[in-house]
Amino acid sequence: MSARNTENGLAGDPDSGLLAAAALGDEKAFAGLVDRHYELVYRVVWRVTSGHADTADIVQEAFLRLWNNPGQVRQGGALRGWLIRVATNLAIDRARRKQGSNIDDQPEIAAAGPDALDQVLGDSSAREIESALARLPERQRLALSLVYYENMSNIEAAAAMEISVDAIESLLARGRRALKADLRDRWRDLLADIGEMSQ
Repeated sequence: MSARNTENGLAGDPDSGLLAAAALGDEKAFAGLVDRHYELVYRVVWRVTSGHADTADIVQEAFLRLWNNPGQVRQGGALRGWLIRVATNLAIDRARRKQGSNIDDQPEIAAAGPDALDQVLGDSSAREIESALARLPERQRLALSLVYYENMSNIEAAAAMEISVDAIESLLARGRRALKADLRDRWRDLLADIGEMSQ
């Protein structure tokens, strides 16, 4: 691909242009893909693993798989979903291999900065919700993380998880019900925290 074609690809769809260049061995193009998507993939994996210390390793492994075979993602628009899918599958596989060890005993990695939930609810309430989220089944946790933390539409989240929109809506509904049941004794306090933070 000529430099001019790469530039045209970058202008219309940055991921497609970067993928094409990375497929030709362009390390700067691949670094551009990492820059564009690392934080998102990290946040999703961090939530799926409940802040497990292996988060950075899992994300790095997902990007390494892309580097080893960038041609497996044919369209730039599919890259974000592909990275999330690969990284969360790696996280789930790693968790299953380590079932003998308790994930709660592992050190937590601090987030790079406060996320929107922490800012709105405050540290105590956010930790309580994070803890309840961590108790959900993996697929419900992932669906809720993609839609509510990463602001993906149901269609985008379904594509990232390679399931139907009906299936994502079912996971979201079951996850919300489980969170509501888990937090039933604390919901008034959590709402009060939201009210105080919004004043």
